[in-house]
Amino acid sequence: MRSHTPAVLLALPLLALAACAATPAEDPDDGGAAAEDGPAELTAITVGAMPIVDTAALHLGIAEGVFAEHGLEVDVVQAQGGAAIVPAVASGQHEFGFSNVISLLQARERGIDLQIVSPASASSGDTSADLSAILTMPGSGISEPADLAGRSVAVNTSANIGEVMVRTLVAEDADPEDVDFIELPFPDMPAQLVAGRVDAVWITEPFLTLARDRGAEVVVFDYATIDPEMMIDAYITTDAYAAEHPEVVAAFSAAMADSLELATAQPEAARAAVAGYTEIDPEVLERLSMPRFPPELNVASLELMAELAHAAGVLDDPGVAAELVP
Repeated sequence: MRSHTPAVLLALPLLALAACAATPAEDPDDGGAAAEDGPAELTAITVGAMPIVDTAALHLGIAEGVFAEHGLEVDVVQAQGGAAIVPAVASGQHEFGFSNVISLLQARERGIDLQIVSPASASSGDTSADLSAILTMPGSGISEPADLAGRSVAVNTSANIGEVMVRTLVAEDADPEDVDFIELPFPDMPAQLVAGRVDAVWITEPFLTLARDRGAEVVVFDYATIDPEMMIDAYITTDAYAAEHPEVVAAFSAAMADSLELATAQPEAARAAVAGYTEIDPEVLERLSMPRFPPELNVASLELMAELAHAAGVLDDPGVAAELVP
C-alpha cells in the first residue's frame, strides 16, 4: 500500500499575528489601554462546531480560559455537520465555524468566500489505531481496500471526505467506480454492518470503537495510511469578516494556537474535555482513538486533499486550496 510523504508544516499567516491579537472591547479614546476601574469587556463571538472529538481543543481552551485571555467570549453552537455550519458562517450568523477540509474546498469552489483561520485536528499518524477506518465483518471476504470493488460501502455523506478516502485507497489496486456507496448516519452504521445490509463502512470515532465492540474488523485506518500528517478539519471565517475585524480574527487564531498546544501537551485533558460536550459513554471515551492537535496549518496536506478530491471526482479545481489560505 502506497503512503504519501508526510507534508511539511507551514505556519498559518494569521498565527504570526498572535502577538498582536485582538484586545478586549475598549473605549476607542483610551489609547488601547484597558480600563483601570474594572476588568475589560470581552468580545463576544459564536463558533459553529460539531460534538465530535476533533473539536476537543476548542472546548479545552474555552474551559481553561485561553480565549478569555485573548479577549474573546465564545459561544459554541453545535451542529450535526458542515452542511449547516458553512452557510451559517457565510451568512454572518456565526463569526467562525468548523468543518472538514473537503467540505471547505467544495464551498470555496462554489463561490463561498471562506478562509481558514486555524487547523482543528489531524490524523494521529498511527496506521494501527487512528480515529477513522474502513470496517467490515468477519467472513466478508474483504481484507484490503481493493476488495471493496463490487461491494457496498456506507459513508455518512456522499461525495465528501469518506468517499474520497475510500476511492483513494481502492484506486491503488482496483476501480473505485465499482464501489457502491450508500449514505448512512454514523450512529446507524454499526447495526447496519452487523446485520449485513452493507459490506463495509467508512466510520469515525466514537462509532468506530462501538462497531468494533460488536465484532467489526478493521480493513484499514484510512487517514494515517494515506497521509500520516493529514489535516482533517479546520476553523473558518469569511473574507469579509476577516477584512472588517482583523483584530478579532487574529485573536481567535492565537487562542486556537494556544488551545491546540494545550491539547497536545495535555492529551488526557483534551480527552476529558470531550465529555463536556458529547454524550459518549465514559468507558468508551477512555478507549477511543483521539486525533492530534497541531497548532500550525498544514498547507501541503490541504493541497494533497484537494488533489485527492479532484481525483475522486468531487472537486473540479484543486487550485481552490490556495484560496482558503489568507
